[in-house]
Amino acid sequence: MPVDLYYKNNYNSYTQQDGLYADNATNEEDGASSDATEGHDDEDEIYEGEYQGVPGYNDGKPRDGQVALGQPVSDSLKSRKELENERQADEEELAQQYELIMQECGHGRFQWQLFFVLGLALMSDGVEVFVVGFVLPSAETDMCVPNSGAGWLGSIVYLGMMFGAFFWGGLSDKVGRRQCLLISMSVNGFFAFLSSFVQGYSMFLFCRMVSGFGIGGAVPIVFSYFAEVLAREKRGEHLSWLCMFWMIGGIYASAMAWAIIPHYGWSFSMGSAYQFHSWRVFVVVCALPCVSAVVALTFMPESPRFYLEMGKHDEAWMVLKHIHDTNMRARGEPERVFTVSTPRALLFIIPASIFMVAMNKIHQNLFLLYQIWLTFMKCFNHPVKENTMKLAAVWFTLSFGYYGLSVWFPDVIKHLQADEYASRVKIHNNERIEDFTFNFTLENQIHRNGVFVNDRFISMRFKAVTFIDSSFLNCYFEDVSSVGSLFRNCTFVDSFFYNTDIDDTKLTNSRVINSSFHHNKTGCQMTFDDDYSAYWVYFVNFLGTLAVLPGNIVSALLMDKIGRLSMLGGSMVLSGISCFFLWFGTSESMMIFMLCLYNGLSISAWNSLDVVTTELYPTDRRGTGFGFCNAMCKLAAVLGNLIFGSLVGITKAIPILLASSVLVGGGLVGLRLPDTRANVLM
Repeated sequence: MPVDLYYKNNYNSYTQQDGLYADNATNEEDGASSDATEGHDDEDEIYEGEYQGVPGYNDGKPRDGQVALGQPVSDSLKSRKELENERQADEEELAQQYELIMQECGHGRFQWQLFFVLGLALMSDGVEVFVVGFVLPSAETDMCVPNSGAGWLGSIVYLGMMFGAFFWGGLSDKVGRRQCLLISMSVNGFFAFLSSFVQGYSMFLFCRMVSGFGIGGAVPIVFSYFAEVLAREKRGEHLSWLCMFWMIGGIYASAMAWAIIPHYGWSFSMGSAYQFHSWRVFVVVCALPCVSAVVALTFMPESPRFYLEMGKHDEAWMVLKHIHDTNMRARGEPERVFTVSTPRALLFIIPASIFMVAMNKIHQNLFLLYQIWLTFMKCFNHPVKENTMKLAAVWFTLSFGYYGLSVWFPDVIKHLQADEYASRVKIHNNERIEDFTFNFTLENQIHRNGVFVNDRFISMRFKAVTFIDSSFLNCYFEDVSSVGSLFRNCTFVDSFFYNTDIDDTKLTNSRVINSSFHHNKTGCQMTFDDDYSAYWVYFVNFLGTLAVLPGNIVSALLMDKIGRLSMLGGSMVLSGISCFFLWFGTSESMMIFMLCLYNGLSISAWNSLDVVTTELYPTDRRGTGFGFCNAMCKLAAVLGNLIFGSLVGITKAIPILLASSVLVGGGLVGLRLPDTRANVLM
């Protein structure tokens, strides 16, 4: 059988069963050929493509119980329930037919190309989350942020991501997946790059907030976009593989922080007003995946499922043909006739752009925002209302436990290190040192009631050194830095300070008599040059992220075998139980092991939740629904940062019990969601 005849027969067998495709039947009966056919004749068996066209408004006969399209329909002819049932039947029929089309296109080179492009976008989201924690100590120290402003960076970035997820997810249902993803990623890349150069903390916060707003659209759009070019039997597995890029983003950020931030020799300055330290280099490097994603996205087409939903049948056909031909060429098979006809149900859809043509820009934007709001409200209509509430609860609980513990784990380890560091402090009482030159580092010491006479402190450093009730008589200080050091109730007489960072903030209740300060260092001094703890914190985060790899592989291989819900509920319950055992962690090594175990168990829940959320929403509100759920995720991250962060160093019981109960409760709610393994994309 010639390949073109096979494709026509195969496609018509499922496209004409309900009499929806009168156009195909007419073409076959009259011997008409499509205008879009390229290189088509009766002798050739290899074609570049064939488009059977969109059925005309007057083609065919109306169905039973229906009026012909274009004729006025009286309200008395159909009840509201009948109209809703008919529309739902049309949507189900379209979903089944689109599924068959995607199976005919096959899974091949196109899907893998899009997989890596969208993977870069998802990787950027993972990088953005980890950047916050890595640059927070350095940025706040470098910009002399007071304690009242500390911690705002983490919260404000998550707030930006929360609003971004809602906005970009909703907008993608109106203007397209690819276009929204391009714009949102461009916003993220530009402001992330800009934030590495600004000097003021307020401006830095603003840039990171807008950067977070941009990257907030990545997760809802990426999964909606990729799911719409996958056949049902491939969807669960390949969406799970896509989740690995978030982990890769975390590994990339951890490795770059470990390699870059502690090396302050990489910094440069322009006078005393502009400082560019190594953590800023790290911020620039972390913007590279986003820039790469933007460049790669320019070569990818829009989602054909979105085009069909918007009534853009010709554009949808062109993309589907591109997918089909790309996969066929990659397999070494000849190009064959690819026949696509549009279901008549879609002809009732009138794109919003028709109404927007006569509007000015302001009215268009307001109308677009109004449409986004209407689509959001549809997420709380039957039949998806109950699913939306359950999904929001699962997203919130999983995120609250994960991000709360992500803040708590490193700080607990820091407290353990600080306690161990404090246990090794050297205490000097009633010492008297005269005519001595200090040109080396003094570290982790306490000097009480000391007397220093005619001493010189040259090219040296005080690190975690505290002087209490000490006197400095005729002493000389040159090129001195005092990181984490204090002079409490001390007296300076006839002393000279040149190019030091000793100022009023370091002199607590101290007296300065007949002493002078010249060319004091401006700005705040970075805190872990050659500091073991800096490397250790980044290495711990690197291990925790790497521990996700086994869970990612397991979830991808088993997603379509044991089901999304079993994996979601089981993973959340197990991660909640593993979190409880943190109660018994008394050492750094045990805490790190529990961190790795928790991350490895929880990743399956994240992957399952991404797949379930994508499959539960119909196309016209998939981005909006996913964006709302992801916004709830970021809201939980903000609350987790605030609540868990406030409990660090106070008690271990409340964070552990809170995280465990929230995760187990969310897992039980997740088990009550409908199974989507057999779903087609509505």
